[in-house]
Amino acid sequence: MKGTIAQVRTYERSVQLLMVNQFTINLGFYMLMPYLAAHLAGPLGLAGWLVGLILGVRNFSQQGMFLVGGTMADRFGYKPMIIAGLALRIVGFATLGLVDSVPALIAASAATGLAGALFNPASRAYLAVDAGERRVEAFALFNVFYQAGILLGPLVGMVLTGIDFRVTCLTAAAVFAVLAMVQVRALPARRAEGGTGTEERQKSVLAQWRSIISNRPFLLFSLAMVGSYVMTFQVYLALPLEVRRLGGEGEFGTAAVAALFAVSGLSTIVGQTRVTAWCKARLEPAHALTWGLLAMGAAFVPLLVATAVPVPEEGLGLWLMAAVPLALSALLLALGTMIAYPFEMDTIVRLSGNRLVATHYGLYNTVCGVGITIGNLLTGAALDAARTAGLPALPWAALFVLGLACAAAVYGMHRTGRLAPPASAGRREPAVA
Repeated sequence: MKGTIAQVRTYERSVQLLMVNQFTINLGFYMLMPYLAAHLAGPLGLAGWLVGLILGVRNFSQQGMFLVGGTMADRFGYKPMIIAGLALRIVGFATLGLVDSVPALIAASAATGLAGALFNPASRAYLAVDAGERRVEAFALFNVFYQAGILLGPLVGMVLTGIDFRVTCLTAAAVFAVLAMVQVRALPARRAEGGTGTEERQKSVLAQWRSIISNRPFLLFSLAMVGSYVMTFQVYLALPLEVRRLGGEGEFGTAAVAALFAVSGLSTIVGQTRVTAWCKARLEPAHALTWGLLAMGAAFVPLLVATAVPVPEEGLGLWLMAAVPLALSALLLALGTMIAYPFEMDTIVRLSGNRLVATHYGLYNTVCGVGITIGNLLTGAALDAARTAGLPALPWAALFVLGLACAAAVYGMHRTGRLAPPASAGRREPAVA
């Protein structure tokens, strides 16, 4: 970890702030969101469909507004959108803890989702601009801070929620308030580019969107990478369900699910910068992406193999069957993400031609968000079909094939030259707003 901090210090202050920013955002978000459903269904006594609606509104408002958030960041500057997103999270989180009416809860949930749509594309585009030629390494470090927030947030939230869920909400809001004040004072104002960036801002929004939609290599890359998000999301869906199926709903199942998240988060914190340095020294970006996707697909092989082994009814054998294949899967998914993520973020910038970077990130996030929703529906259907038909290997085989298909698609784009940056793309220096 000391090496990671030392590496962070070699970047400009703005890049350092963006990394701390992302850690703090995830810390505040994950100290609250894992416990929101229980609060809505328990103390507030809301029906299951209302709980699903409130949670779904947050996801829909974030995924649906990513493109708008990215467009606003390119037009008005990255810093204003980051601050606006933080302000919305303050209001949204405080409201979630202080109100009990359904309309107010829906509005608060929508606000927290819109907040993510505002600051996520802006912060990534800002990082890409200020990191310059070192953006692959910068995104690797960014992922370390990202995962550290995810790992620590639920632990802090568990302690606070043990006191009162309102304490959790107000603490999360306070975290975002402090972060917003730091960003206002210390984060330099930054626009997308100089020169051509001004010309882009004079175009209509629809004209900008048409130009991005006509960027076929970028759209094809977005579609090819959707599967990577479907696979990594299974840490939250299919793997916990498999833990519950094998280990039951008791303390073992709860501990095993917690261990999955720990394996994923800790491996990224410890290994991300080393994996990125190794890959950058030996692989082309497209080859790193391909190997990352293959590792994600291979993550489901241990579960596929485990379906051919009889599951003991109790004892050490049951514990090993429930824990070992799932831990290997979580580790391989984390490894695949470590390999692919920095090069994935860099590829988006290159395919954008260094223009309207935040808007490209926004559309990319929207495409992947829609893909996650569809992929999770299909994964859930496969899990149900596996139980009904007595074919436990079905979902794991499908996810393995998905990894192979995504890797083949990215490699095919590389072989046909579609991952090369546009010929007209030149290096542009960031402009201070």
